[in-house]
Amino acid sequence: MKAAAMENAQSKVERRTFQRVRIKIYGRFMLEDRSEHPCQVIDMSPGNVSLRCEAVGEPGEKVIAYLDHIGRVEGVLTRRLPDGFAMTVIASERKKDKLAAQLTWLANKHELDLPEDRRHERVAPRNPMSVLQLMDGRQYQCRIIDLSLSGAAIEIDAKPALGVQVILGTMRGQVVRHFEEGVAIEFAVVQRPETLEAEFNQNAS
Repeated sequence: MKAAAMENAQSKVERRTFQRVRIKIYGRFMLEDRSEHPCQVIDMSPGNVSLRCEAVGEPGEKVIAYLDHIGRVEGVLTRRLPDGFAMTVIASERKKDKLAAQLTWLANKHELDLPEDRRHERVAPRNPMSVLQLMDGRQYQCRIIDLSLSGAAIEIDAKPALGVQVILGTMRGQVVRHFEEGVAIEFAVVQRPETLEAEFNQNAS
């Protein structure tokens, strides 16, 4: 009895060590009806994950997600959120240990990327006028204040919420900061200089 109580206490401690980390990764998930939908991870631990998305299934529904840098994750939808849902992760202890290592690496990589992100030279494009599109199809004219390989600052009347997925021109990304004149966008992937040149540095017609 005492051994069982100790084992139970130990398992609770182990569960507590699975801390949720906030990471910015994208992916897709499939519901039981086999429909696929895009998503973004809000936060994740080896045992749970919260996803931001437009399509939401029913509590108790099985979900299979394919997440950038992590791969396939299976689980069960536990609750709906205002902008998505939370699910428990169904995996072996070995898989959860691997997930913990991946999440630690991603969280540290994000922290390390912040100063690197600032080192990406910011330039003002020759043709600063562009269009910001939200995932629901709404589009807003905007002016690019400056941009780098990893993001852009844009002047815009609308203020999409932090974390919202957007498309600037053809570049997928998300809103990471608000300021008085507009918002800052972080691209989903670091761009190549020639891609930015082709997208934003064409001479205005």
